[in-house]
Formats: sequence, C-alpha cells, structure tokens
Amino acid sequence: TAEESSSSPLETDATAAELNENPRNSGLALMLDDGTRKSHSMAENTAFVSGFFKGIATQSAFANLVTSLYFVYQAMETEFDNASDASVKDLDYTELRRVPSLENDMEFFYGPDWKNAITPTLATKKYVSRIQDIAATQPELLIAHQYTRYLGDLFGGQMMGGMASKSLGLEPGQGTSFYRFDDIKDTKSFIDTWYSNLNKLDLSAEQKEAIVVEANLVFALNIDILEELEGSPFK
Repeated sequence: TAEESSSSPLETDATAAELNENPRNSGLALMLDDGTRKSHSMAENTAFVSGFFKGIATQSAFANLVTSLYFVYQAMETEFDNASDASVKDLDYTELRRVPSLENDMEFFYGPDWKNAITPTLATKKYVSRIQDIAATQPELLIAHQYTRYLGDLFGGQMMGGMASKSLGLEPGQGTSFYRFDDIKDTKSFIDTWYSNLNKLDLSAEQKEAIVVEANLVFALNIDILEELEGSPFK
C-alpha cells in the first residue's frame, strides 16, 4: 500500500544509519568480532567459567586466576610501554591499564610480601612468552591481545567481579579491583571509541588477517589458564 511504501524508506534509512554509526559493523572491528565468534563460545563454555558463574569457585582458585592475570598483564603492559608501533600506541589507553589494580588484588590475597609469594604457572609462562615474542617480531599483533583481554574485561568484568564478591563473601573491591574500571564512566561509549580507532589504523589486509588469527590464539591461551585452574576446584 501507499502507507507501507512511505514508511519503508524511513526504516531502511534508520537501519543504514545505525550500521554506519556502529563501528563494530565494519573494518577490522567486524573482522575480529566475526573471526573470533567460535572462540568466544569455547571460552564461555569452559568448565571454570560455568562453575564461576554458578558461584562454586573457591577463593584459592580465584586467587590463582588473578595471579595468572597479573603476570599476563604485566607482560602486556610492559610491551605497550616499550612499543614504538603507532597502531599499538593508538589503542593503549591509561584507563584500560590493569597492573595497578592487579597489584592491589595480589596484596589482598597474599599480603605485603606478595611478590615473593607468587610464581607463574606453565600455561601463564606460555602466554607471557607469546606476548614477548610478537612484541619483538610482529608488534602489530599486540592489537589482538588488547582486543581480546581489555574488551573482554570491559564487557564482562563488572558481572564477574560482582559474582566473585558474592560467591566468595568478599566486600566490594576486595580481591576484585581488576574488574573495576573506575576511570571509564560510560563503558559503551568508550568501547565504541576504541572500535572506531581500531578501524582507522593503517594496516595491510595481511596484517589484519594475522591479527584475527592471533586473537583466536589469545582465546586459546586464556582457555589454557582456565583449564589449568579446573584441576584444583573441579576434579
């Protein structure tokens, strides 16, 4: 009908505008989201994560997870500090940095002498080694680590931190500083800006494909850490 034909273009225009405004619908952002979809599912279905959301994680298991993350982020952020690659620098926001928060968590779980109380696991050493290797040889691949870890932390961190506090009987922020992004007031807006800047990077098609491949490897490295933790609380 005439009524239908008059409304359709408006709906189409609105949809087109939404697609154009959402940076996740184009460029490297879309490539990464699409290219890691299967890995997302695997990570979400890992036994530790499903156990964590059911509130059955132990404080020991959670402390081990946070300890592994401390070593991972220490390696990541050291390489970001040392990086000369412009693409890596463009996506490195101080608001995202996690090491200071993780240091607070380490002190909560292990006391003031925590640096002498912790050692990286085998899976953590493998993860850290990968970060250091690509930083020296293909630094643009660090973008995959920024994407996988930081955006995952932003998307799910508040929920996971709240679950940890509730299931472990912790006061808000105790041992869960890692999951708090106090300097980011509007998570959605921040993520959209990050994706927009990701899409503006001057990268070749080959580099973009390699970053997607690396992002899937990062998921696998994280799953290795989670599966290592499974052994204690779940088996």
